[in-house]
Amino acid sequence: MWKAIEETTNYIKTKIKISPKIAVVLGSGLGGVVDEMSINQMLPYEEIPNFPLSTVEGHKGQLLFGTLNNTPILAMQGRFHYYEGYDMKQITFPIRIMKALGIEVLILSNASGGMNPDFHVGDIVVINDHINFFPEHPLRGKNDERLGVRFPSMNEVYDKKIIQKIDNIALQHHIKLKKGVYVGLQGPTYETPAEYKMFYRLGGDCVGMSTVPEAIVACHSGMKCVGFSVITDIWRENENVEVFHEEVLEEAQKVEPILTKLLKELVAII
Repeated sequence: MWKAIEETTNYIKTKIKISPKIAVVLGSGLGGVVDEMSINQMLPYEEIPNFPLSTVEGHKGQLLFGTLNNTPILAMQGRFHYYEGYDMKQITFPIRIMKALGIEVLILSNASGGMNPDFHVGDIVVINDHINFFPEHPLRGKNDERLGVRFPSMNEVYDKKIIQKIDNIALQHHIKLKKGVYVGLQGPTYETPAEYKMFYRLGGDCVGMSTVPEAIVACHSGMKCVGFSVITDIWRENENVEVFHEEVLEEAQKVEPILTKLLKELVAII
């Protein structure tokens, strides 16, 4: 992996003209940030050595280097998922590259299903913890100390100080936020009613198929991390609700302007 990281990083460095300290991973239907960026370089995944390709609708598949609110950032437009057939090291490879490029803060976003009865479709949830239900761990195997320690602490995966800054921005702009625990699953099926009930009783507030592996590797790498989850569908006990990917994208896009405003303010103060 170290050789692959070096090869990919060296290639990207020949293409870019800025060195951002902040990276944003844009989840399903949450690409509105791109419209607010001043883009300097656009690198399609298929042109980047060792990069997988995104196969999911709503995930374009390119690295964008530019500025957001006059702040240099790297935006990952389209992520990789375990259900696409990639292993955990492939899924999290871009996070390793971000670290090698000098990224210090990783901002993750996703669309998820809500389980907390206080949540509603369209809510923006600041992830304050997660539960990992993926069948494979991104740090499994021999550890390379150049990438991180063998047994990293998961006590504070999502940076509390940055979350406080997010709260302050939301208060200033009258944006209602929720806080919650994100449950990460392999997918690609949406959850059964019994699974929703189980995950909620175990302490989860929302559930999705991404983010957790990326957050783990960010923590292992020594990066600060925060996560946003847009609630695009809701489980209610004793209610029969079907979920469709097209509806998930549609609901996520409705909240895009609000989340984009949050991100614009956030990158400028961190």
